[in-house]
Amino acid sequence: MEYKGYTATVSFSAEDECLVGHILGINDIVGFHGDSVEEVRKAFEESVTFYLESCAKMGHEPNKPYSGRVTLRLPPDLHARLAVQAEASGSSLNNWLVTALNKSVEQTRLISYSDFR
Repeated sequence: MEYKGYTATVSFSAEDECLVGHILGINDIVGFHGDSVEEVRKAFEESVTFYLESCAKMGHEPNKPYSGRVTLRLPPDLHARLAVQAEASGSSLNNWLVTALNKSVEQTRLISYSDFR
């Protein structure tokens, strides 16, 4: 699920007999739960809104889900092969990697709330 730039993961808790979720990609811990997909979606959106409002009241900058910057440590031979592939396709290494990663993510896309509609 996604809301206001935040993404959540949801799983079923057999112990609590409900759906339990938390926001991914931030250092703060924000959780929520519900008995149905609709309830857990609503709880997620309320949790994000409450988190943002709470941060504002405390003068605390909310964690941003992701900055868009990643540092990779690659074996030199892999780095060289990737750079050659990018250059051969007329692209920068960054653009080539972004394209390759986008293709991979699209092929292995997680199930989203809209899949249940």
